[in-house]
Amino acid sequence: MLNYILRRLLHMIPTLIVISVLVFVIIQLPPGDFVDSLEAELQESDSVASKEAMEQLREQYGLDKPMWEQYFKWISGFVVGDFGYSFEWRRPVVELIGERLALTFALSFGSLVFIYLIAIPIGIYSARHQNSMGDYAFSSFAVLGLCIPNFVLALVAMFVVVFLLGGSAGGLFSPEYRFEPWSFGKFLNMLSHLWVPIIVVGAAGMAGSMRVMRNSMLNVLREQYITTARAKGVSEFKVVYKYALRVAANPFITGLGMQLPRLISGSVIVAIVLGLPTTGPMFLKSLQGQDMYLAGSFLMFLAILLLLGNLLSDILLAISDPRIRLE
Repeated sequence: MLNYILRRLLHMIPTLIVISVLVFVIIQLPPGDFVDSLEAELQESDSVASKEAMEQLREQYGLDKPMWEQYFKWISGFVVGDFGYSFEWRRPVVELIGERLALTFALSFGSLVFIYLIAIPIGIYSARHQNSMGDYAFSSFAVLGLCIPNFVLALVAMFVVVFLLGGSAGGLFSPEYRFEPWSFGKFLNMLSHLWVPIIVVGAAGMAGSMRVMRNSMLNVLREQYITTARAKGVSEFKVVYKYALRVAANPFITGLGMQLPRLISGSVIVAIVLGLPTTGPMFLKSLQGQDMYLAGSFLMFLAILLLLGNLLSDILLAISDPRIRLE
């Protein structure tokens, strides 16, 4: 197992190098750069900046250098924890991402737990009671969850919280805690607001996972060894939760590597609608303003999460299913 993990970690290095090149090139594909975007914003606000000032700014940020030189400057610093400098925010990228990363992970982890706690039991129930009224109801709910965009659910959630529950609209903190330093009271206040974006972000994932669990469990319950276990008098609880679930959960475990980066990247629009101080709105603004080091670093984090998540799912799959041998 250890040799397998080491080999996979070594294989990630060339993969990340290729991803970093593609990320940097794609971000640079739109015409112009950050200074051009800044100049366009100044013109829209009826402000004028001299050509000399713009060129000096471009030279200060290193945007006058060739693309390959800018890439090597960024990627060489990325290896040692220096992710570059944000032109838009005029601060190091590592500080900007670090400030919002904890809240982003809290939202994503909470959504992942919400998805699994709801989707697995409902999927098992639907498989065991196929074509029942409960199965039809949950299947219809899953279809609605997949069809309704997350930002629409966010608007509905804001309406419910404000007009029916009397809460505040958007954000993760009440006004009195928004700019206060971290304390136990602020943490509890965040938890009281966190459930709304967790439900909104996890709704689509929960609906899809519920369908996956149902179909996987249906296939396993029709296997010969399940019929044999029932014929030998094994209790239904043991048949379902010890034998069938262990195999039916394989698609869940396989998709675990995709879930976390998907949740982080998929919550961008929801974070904008709900006014959440996560990395999503900052990432979108960096793309619009061609803030290449901030946008590139965010995409690299998603790639690293995807690769590590796939490795973790493979290891968990081998642990849960003794038929799989990674070696």
